[in-house]
Amino acid sequence: MSASNQFHTAAASPWTSEDAWIGSRRPILEAHALPAAVYADQDFYALESERVFGTSWVCIGVADEMRPEGQVMVRDIGGLSIIVTMDTQGGLRGFANSCRHRGTRLIESDCTIGRTIRCPYHRWGYDRDGNLISTPQFADAGVDGFDPADFGLHPVRVEQWECLLFATLDHDAPSVEEWFGDLGRRLSGYRLESWRTHDSTMLDIRANWKLITENFQEYYHLPWIHPELAKVSRVVDHYRYQGYGMYCGQTTTPITNDERGDWAAMPPAEGLDHSDMASGRFIALFPNVMLSVLPNHVFVIRLEPLGPGITREHCTWLLPPGSENVTDEDFAVTHDFWIHVNGEDVGIVERNQRGLGTGGYTPGRLSPRFEEPLHRFHNMLADRMTGLSRIPDGDPSDDLPLYGTGVNPLPWRDTHGRPTREVAAHERHA
Repeated sequence: MSASNQFHTAAASPWTSEDAWIGSRRPILEAHALPAAVYADQDFYALESERVFGTSWVCIGVADEMRPEGQVMVRDIGGLSIIVTMDTQGGLRGFANSCRHRGTRLIESDCTIGRTIRCPYHRWGYDRDGNLISTPQFADAGVDGFDPADFGLHPVRVEQWECLLFATLDHDAPSVEEWFGDLGRRLSGYRLESWRTHDSTMLDIRANWKLITENFQEYYHLPWIHPELAKVSRVVDHYRYQGYGMYCGQTTTPITNDERGDWAAMPPAEGLDHSDMASGRFIALFPNVMLSVLPNHVFVIRLEPLGPGITREHCTWLLPPGSENVTDEDFAVTHDFWIHVNGEDVGIVERNQRGLGTGGYTPGRLSPRFEEPLHRFHNMLADRMTGLSRIPDGDPSDDLPLYGTGVNPLPWRDTHGRPTREVAAHERHA
């Protein structure tokens, strides 16, 4: 099921040509925003499902959603329904959600199962390794040359990265570690793989998924849309936080708690260095995750596109080890703050969608000072749509100024104390 075999609509679409992306390919000082059709057109949405979600590492959930044993996830990515479970050795396994007999959908929604994945139609059964192990009355019917080993479930690649689970339909894609490049090392001090879900919620937003992640990536709107957030995540304290990898990032350093204590109500994770302890990391993982990493909690928003103008947000709060006894009152301070901030974003992106969908819009210019991550995101999108499989290098360093942001007073350094430009140079030539 190679991704290259899925591009059946590509030949008829102008969006697979570099000519459609000229405004995004220009340097940031000359770059334009994307056309309205990218957010509102049904044909673009269908092609994007194949070329972006059908070839990328798509987030399908939080890692601890796979507990308890026998848990099964059902997800749609790139137009394909997949099921994800743990095999008999405790490893992640993904399969196309279709019986090998006559194609019946095996599982409709998240659930727990025993040892067997059972088709509801004719009761063919598969073990959690995907092997066909049961065909009731089938062999007795006189079928010639039938070998159950030839009819196992079609595999889909699934991997864990930090506290998240990802799947890809592209058998030739790099590993998820390579997909996100240096980001795993940047976040290594948090030890996110051990953080656990404390609460979750879900809501539908009447806006394209790209408008939602773009809103998260830029801080141009911060003073007007989020006046309370701007007190703890001040515009002047935003700096670059993106190197080699399929992500767009920024950091607030330091997080200010003088005006409000919403982000300081719970104890921080143990073992954080000075930079991680004082900062908020705000990272958009391409294509569909918005990840806010604070010293004492992580707020994850997984985006599930449902149509050109509607997106489902899956919101999860994770807490570090040692937070098992956090009180409901302390958690509510942070939880309610995020609900309020996210509500402000929902209102403005839905209004943005309405403006794009009613005609008359032509792309405006991007602000290098505030919207540089969007330029990076637009080019990653253009790469996937035009068939380019490359991972961007990103910024040279966190401790250099960029378009008026100044120099981060607490730049990220690896465990050897090397600044990011030295780490990036080492990794790219390794």
